Amino acid sequence: MDRNGNTYTFLYAAVMVIVVAALLAATAVSLKPFQKRNIEIEKMQNILASVNIQADVQNASKIYKEKITTTYVVDAKGNKKEGVNAFTVNLKKERSLPVAERSLPVYEANVDGKVKYIIPLRGAGLWGPIWGYISLDEDMNTIFGANFDHQGETPGLGAEISTTAFEAPFIGKKIFNAEGKLVSITVAKKGEKAEPAHSVDAISGGTITSKGLEQMISDDLNSYKEFFNKKK
Repeated sequence: MDRNGNTYTFLYAAVMVIVVAALLAATAVSLKPFQKRNIEIEKMQNILASVNIQADVQNASKIYKEKITTTYVVDAKGNKKEGVNAFTVNLKKERSLPVAERSLPVYEANVDGKVKYIIPLRGAGLWGPIWGYISLDEDMNTIFGANFDHQGETPGLGAEISTTAFEAPFIGKKIFNAEGKLVSITVAKKGEKAEPAHSVDAISGGTITSKGLEQMISDDLNSYKEFFNKKK
């Protein structure tokens, strides 16, 4: 075959494309278990952070096994669903379903001999999905800790939801009012009236993300309302 001809050039380019594609596919397949494990470790770290326990990549799995004593899934009526793994529930998929059809994960943690209930959250910020975890004391009313994250909120503005400075004020807030109504938490922008027991300050310049997070917390906590009432 004439190496200077168009046919040779075309075949050579085609073979190279196939070889490179095969190498990339093989690399992706070989790395997939490691990527999956990294995602699981990060999830464990976030769950632990919601009960104010810090863990790194090396010890997250060990601490998670020690501190997270029970996991299960409930339905909108607060009844346990058998045969569903709480850790592997796809929140994005569940949030697309009617509340009555959702699988709602619950994680129970042992912190200093007391049970904390961890509730996963998922919603929408300004530029993409936001998510997180809120933990509650045994009264199913007082927030013990909170951890939030995002996919692409603006650095220095909406992205501040994943900082300790924003998360810490949630500690000690109440999600039920004195009459027993689930009022959730208001993420109050400057000048907005809100009950101190049920509110935290919004991020300056990040109003849309703040309000998206407020809506996320309200929607998801209300999904668990019957579960909270049963536990109370």
